[in-house]
Amino acid sequence: MNKNEKTALPQLRFLQFKDSPAWNISSFGKLIIPVKDRAGTKKYTLMSVTSGVGLIPQIEKFGREIAGNAYSSYYVIKKNDFAYNKSATKQFPEGYISMLTEYDEAALPNSIFACFRIVDDGCVPKFFYHLFHNNYHGSWLRKYIEVGARAHGSLSVDTKHLWDMPVALPRTEEQRKIADCLSSLDDLIAAEDKKLEALKAHKKGLMQKLFPAEGKTVPEWRFIEFRGSGEWEEKPLAQVGNIITGSTPSTADVDNYGGNKMFVSPADMSELKYVVETKTKLTGKGFSTTRKILANSVLFVCIGATIGKVALNKCECATNQQINAIVPFEDYISDFIYYTLDLNSSKISKLAGKQAVPIVNKSLFSSIVVSIPEYDEQQKIADCLSGIDDLITEQANKIEALKAHKKGLMQGLFPSIEEVGG
Repeated sequence: MNKNEKTALPQLRFLQFKDSPAWNISSFGKLIIPVKDRAGTKKYTLMSVTSGVGLIPQIEKFGREIAGNAYSSYYVIKKNDFAYNKSATKQFPEGYISMLTEYDEAALPNSIFACFRIVDDGCVPKFFYHLFHNNYHGSWLRKYIEVGARAHGSLSVDTKHLWDMPVALPRTEEQRKIADCLSSLDDLIAAEDKKLEALKAHKKGLMQKLFPAEGKTVPEWRFIEFRGSGEWEEKPLAQVGNIITGSTPSTADVDNYGGNKMFVSPADMSELKYVVETKTKLTGKGFSTTRKILANSVLFVCIGATIGKVALNKCECATNQQINAIVPFEDYISDFIYYTLDLNSSKISKLAGKQAVPIVNKSLFSSIVVSIPEYDEQQKIADCLSGIDDLITEQANKIEALKAHKKGLMQGLFPSIEEVGG
């Protein structure tokens, strides 16, 4: 190796490579060739991209192929080729680079993608797949994108900056070992994801049996102690609890923000049952100017793109105007109401119509009729479904822990762009 040649070392290294040479640094453009083959009239599987996931068929993402008249200009890539999607997302604000893995050939829009193929014999494509998944390219490109224009999330970035990116490369055997390690972790995460989806499907199926179907007054399945207990009673939500529409303190008063009081927005509500953390916190002063929501109330998003989201709050909080909260009266159980609204969220969302900003206002929300049994049966159903939710939360936390482990591992296994010389 030339003494003037730049090298780098990762923080973590597999034992069999601890005495191997340092990683050589090369310009990325020397390892690849751009791919600009066009689809023309030949039929290919049309691809889109999901940031952080990768290339997926358009028909899976959109339910149809959307190329239209632009099809002939689509880029054609082959297995192990890469596609740089020049669209900003929260996870990848400088764009996402994905690798074609499941298909021998595919076509994708030339308007937002730059495609390339690694041709250097000393390179393992899967090594680069994981390098890009760690957003290595984003750390390099952001200094060029910051001064460029953005239009509706599409980035104005010249691919020559991507080709100029410095990358550190170990020998082929070490590249393959790193790729195999991270790929096995991906396989484990995928398997755990399937378990999570199975739990969610089980919960959904159980809810459909434990609650009356539309037009019915009793559920198909009933716990043995409640068989023969009679019909469930239909009541508007206004008779089930106090309906409170959220409010937002003045953003002009900085003293309202930065405290320890939870301020819930739709973004803080996930698929999980409880809101446990919020991005925005209020001070005592800011909290005093809101409509306080008691702990263990039911939160339902009634305005905007995420209308239909539902959650419970574990502690006293405030919400913004997009959320209506139900503070249950004495004879009604919060968890049961949560499951009732969760089961019917799609139907409730449709009440918003097709206006520019969909809304189920407080009056309409309060008039929504739900079926409710006696208190003890509410509790039994809530306890049953809560047990499944506990398993779902535990499984989701397990997946997040694995993802965090993988992220930390990648940061150790790859030198950073700063260490490489970016």
